[in-house]
Amino acid sequence: MPAKTKAQTLAWLRTIQGELSTATIKKLDATLPWYGDMPPGRRSAVGLVAQAGIKSFIQWYDDPTTTTWIAADVFGSAPRELLRSVSLQQTLQLIRVVVEVVEERVAGGDQSLREGILLYSREIAFAAADVYARAAEARGLWDARLEALVVDSILSGEYDDELPSRIAALGWHGHGEVSVLVGTTPRQLDVDQLRRTARHLNADLLIGVQGGRLVLVIGRAHPVNGIGGPPVDAADPSVSPDEAVVAPDEVLSFLEIATKLEPGFGPGYLVLGHEVPSLVDASRSAKAALAGFAVAKAWRNAPRPMLADDLLPERALAGDPLARSTLVNRVYRPLQDQSPELMTTLWCYLDNGRSLEATARELFVHPNTVRYRLKRVTQVIGWDATGAREALILQSALILGSMNDHDNPGHRR
Repeated sequence: MPAKTKAQTLAWLRTIQGELSTATIKKLDATLPWYGDMPPGRRSAVGLVAQAGIKSFIQWYDDPTTTTWIAADVFGSAPRELLRSVSLQQTLQLIRVVVEVVEERVAGGDQSLREGILLYSREIAFAAADVYARAAEARGLWDARLEALVVDSILSGEYDDELPSRIAALGWHGHGEVSVLVGTTPRQLDVDQLRRTARHLNADLLIGVQGGRLVLVIGRAHPVNGIGGPPVDAADPSVSPDEAVVAPDEVLSFLEIATKLEPGFGPGYLVLGHEVPSLVDASRSAKAALAGFAVAKAWRNAPRPMLADDLLPERALAGDPLARSTLVNRVYRPLQDQSPELMTTLWCYLDNGRSLEATARELFVHPNTVRYRLKRVTQVIGWDATGAREALILQSALILGSMNDHDNPGHRR
């Protein structure tokens, strides 16, 4: 195209710039329902973006070397909140409408102008994708920092009034009970895999990395609106066993969820804190899990994962006040309130090396009576004294309880 012809074309484009902007706004209103549903302020912002696109095209047509500035020219006038309210798909629809309006106006005109419109629309589409990609990356980094801050607050137990809003900003779908899982950080931490596994188990996660420790705050999530995870074909060879989705109405225990999440941790001990009613109570579960993780090596052949409550004796010996109070309140006090007879039988049974016959001889009762009383002990406190590990827990509880109960020591006979 001769220079004069191009100059004339540019002059003509500048004269119809306002006309193109008006026609674009009308077509947006007529063809895009989401645009019409917007509040006036955002409609105005979208209109400014469309006008900036037309103006930027004229400048680009004058000097195509300005391509690198397209994103700043077009999207620089958009308020930051617009990127959060208008999706990339909607932005591409906006670009399509602008291009269609311009093409209709220049139909039958110079061929180089039509080709310029096509090239510019491609550049502006790539620029839009770049803007949204940068925004998503920044959002991801911010979410990671916010999540780390929330997990640190849970571990320290130092809450403030902003914690609920921070949790909501992370898209937490958990409801009701929460439990904290502590283990070692793997060399290559796959956060996406952990979240995908949890989602398929109808659970939600907050993930925190503290040096060599990986901390997961687990909450049961509502399996609705896709939160419970998309349908997964367990027979599909591309789907790992850990990704098998549970039924929407199936409620897994936290230990079962922890077992499914176990491959995401590094080698070593894996400790699950006790269940608490809500996320604001998660610090209690976290303290138990951290205390258990610190002494887990004292349990030979410990399972993976293990419950923090199964490490109560080791935690109590290490000076954990929560473990000591838990042992006294969950074992010693209930037995003391229930029946001195049960307390005495349990003391004798443990002192005699868990021998029914020796216990029966000392108490002058039949061995079946000892069996019945031990069964009653299990019903009252939930632990079975006939198991080696549980016997250690119960004996620790009796020792701690008697040390704190000077007026009525339960082991005296």
